[in-house]
Amino acid sequence: MKRILLLIFLAGCGGKPKAATPSSDGPTAKRASTSAQREKVSITVYNQGFGLVREVRNIDLGSGRVELEFRDVAAHVQPETVSIKSLDDASALTVFEQNYRYDLLTPAKLLEKYVGKKVRLYRWNEATNAEDAFDAEVLSVEGGSPVYKINGEVTYGFAGRVAFPEVPANLIAKPSLVWLLGSTREKQKVELTYLTSQMSWRSDYVLDVDADDARADLTGWVTLDNRSGTSFENAQLKLVAGDVNKVANTVSYDDDLDGMEKEYAKKDEAAGFKEEGFFEYHLYTLGRPTTVLNNEKKQATLLEGRGIAVHKKLIFFGAAHYYRGHYGQIASNQKIGVYLDIENKEQNKLGIPLPKGVVRVYKADSSGARQFIGEDNIDHTPRDEKLRIKMGDAFDVVGDRRQMNWTTLGTCASESDWEVELRNHKDTPVAVEVFEPIGGDWEVLKSSLPHKKLDAHTFTFDAKVPARTNLKITYRVRVKWC
Repeated sequence: MKRILLLIFLAGCGGKPKAATPSSDGPTAKRASTSAQREKVSITVYNQGFGLVREVRNIDLGSGRVELEFRDVAAHVQPETVSIKSLDDASALTVFEQNYRYDLLTPAKLLEKYVGKKVRLYRWNEATNAEDAFDAEVLSVEGGSPVYKINGEVTYGFAGRVAFPEVPANLIAKPSLVWLLGSTREKQKVELTYLTSQMSWRSDYVLDVDADDARADLTGWVTLDNRSGTSFENAQLKLVAGDVNKVANTVSYDDDLDGMEKEYAKKDEAAGFKEEGFFEYHLYTLGRPTTVLNNEKKQATLLEGRGIAVHKKLIFFGAAHYYRGHYGQIASNQKIGVYLDIENKEQNKLGIPLPKGVVRVYKADSSGARQFIGEDNIDHTPRDEKLRIKMGDAFDVVGDRRQMNWTTLGTCASESDWEVELRNHKDTPVAVEVFEPIGGDWEVLKSSLPHKKLDAHTFTFDAKVPARTNLKITYRVRVKWC
């Protein structure tokens, strides 16, 4: 009968006795945990200037009420994102309070804590070749100039050093997380996760173009910048590429990394980054542990592509708002842009999601020396999309654009004649794509070259300009705007 009653009681309690919830009352034991107790750590860095840190530590908590000081966390942790839990038994750890202590030990803070208290001042005495000591009371530190009371007199601007009897208990060397916990296990494996700012990454690309400007090799580098205030040893590193929405603004350190390209040793493929789709973003996981030190920039190979087809294009944009120069004069020798187009497809020996970054392009000269020929920013580019990289402006190919005639047709229509002149000073023929702006309801009535409608406000010409020759493109267009 007793056995039956016990079973009924256990069934009413969920089938097994529940663990006792630690009380928030009673004596509090103090414990501290440092990075030496880390079992593992992983960091996921976003290219928007923040990172997610996950730590697992084995901590001797003891039983009962515990004040745990969790040291060696990022100095720029966002306290509202912190989460701590026991991996051994979720019910064995109860969180009563969480505090983020960042009142750091500095000379100014130390003086501030000693306002109204005694300190000792030392000043070098050249006559005795020794220091003179003065007992003083700190009256104020406002304005950056401490005010002391020495031998019954109030003074400031004391030239000497200050000695303190001890460091106040509420000043700490590094920011720390402090919890008031309830523990039912002596030792626990604890997981901590939090977001931190001042941790970022960016991708940089090196594109080597062949002699014919037809093929290229692409290498992508990841540059990780850790200014979070702590180091992560033997960490699992993950990178998220994409535009993740965050409510609060975070600081992004997007320093200029020009000149950081070097000749690196070939990477171990098994230890490189593995890419995978993640929600609506892309996740890159490094296949080996790595140490990320505080205030360190770390580079690693992200991707490689060999023998990629590239298409060089010369493009002349005939925009009406800038084709006139100073004092209303017609602008001559207008620049013609030089671009490289790349299809990000598997058939083109690429087909890899490319995080946003800077593409720097190089080409060997006649002596075989590698020369820098241009750079451009690219946005996040999915596979099967096209990249267009602006290299600069052509030196030997220039153009002019002129309005030759204009005729009104009533109150809301007109016809105009235009001339685009392209001048090729090279010893080889070139192809130039001409973009012409247009507004309203338009129709090209005649043109010296076939035109192609690009959109409602643009049409183009594909011009072949022989070597050392000028080519004129003429057209007449009718525009209605009502």
